Amino acid sequence: MLTFSGASAVTVPAGAPILSDPVDLPLPALAKLSISLYLPGRVETCTCHDPALQTGWTIPGDAVAAPTLPENAEVLPVRALISAVELLPDGPAKAIVVVGDSRTDGAGSTPDTSHSWPELLAEHLTERDVAAGYVSNQGISGNRMLNDGIGIGALARFDRDVLATPGLGYVVLSVGGNDIGISFAPRDDDGPLADFLKMFPGAPVTTDEVITGFRQLIARARERGVRVYATTIAPFEGAEIYTPEGESARQTVNEWIRTGGAFDAVLDFDAVWRDPERLSRIREDFHCGDHLHGNDAGYQALADSIDLSLFS
Repeated sequence: MLTFSGASAVTVPAGAPILSDPVDLPLPALAKLSISLYLPGRVETCTCHDPALQTGWTIPGDAVAAPTLPENAEVLPVRALISAVELLPDGPAKAIVVVGDSRTDGAGSTPDTSHSWPELLAEHLTERDVAAGYVSNQGISGNRMLNDGIGIGALARFDRDVLATPGLGYVVLSVGGNDIGISFAPRDDDGPLADFLKMFPGAPVTTDEVITGFRQLIARARERGVRVYATTIAPFEGAEIYTPEGESARQTVNEWIRTGGAFDAVLDFDAVWRDPERLSRIREDFHCGDHLHGNDAGYQALADSIDLSLFS
């Protein structure tokens, strides 16, 4: 149960969304919101998002009306409860929804700087005054397309997180990397990845299954009359999940993304990040140290590579 400021307590059924009362609050582009909720009882589990790239806090008691952060506030290690903020634009606009994994989420970027590539894309669209400059980042770290694990798989959450978005005009698919990485990762019951891989149930998938998953997402999006773009899968040699078989699968899927003609456009993130001396690795100046996720410069390079005319 939670309480909205100015409203009565509301019980949220398990797994169900709930909308707050509308707020008459004019906002400039790229405004940052601080949202406070009061939970009158103990909450054992809740919808949350990890990593918490934007800092939140927990405060004892009802502090929703506090004008400043109380001294007894403690940092919350996840983003909890709030899944989205719906806005009413002051002119014609279409939403751009990016669905992806940790590289979409912004893992590896500097916290509290809004430095994921979808956020940087939103900045570029605002700077260029592109009418469809409303970007929704639906990236979940560890997420896959075909199977659940860390978050519901993209195929299963597509209606909720993408197609239900008001004013949807464009979908950017940045998925499939974890499907490949987990499926072809080194398997050893006593190895260093054993506990990590337990978070990812389901049998390994093939490249044909990944491609079929993309086709399903494309068909479902086009039923809504929206344009569908895809990013190629960036390299990951040097990461713990890397194997030569996984690299071969990545190349196979990327070749289909680039040349299969299934998408309205392709954002070639592989070409942006790969080391020209070793194409299966990310450039040293673009990853955060794990050879898997970007750093601030890496995500900036992805955003800078996107043709903004695709959204006009």
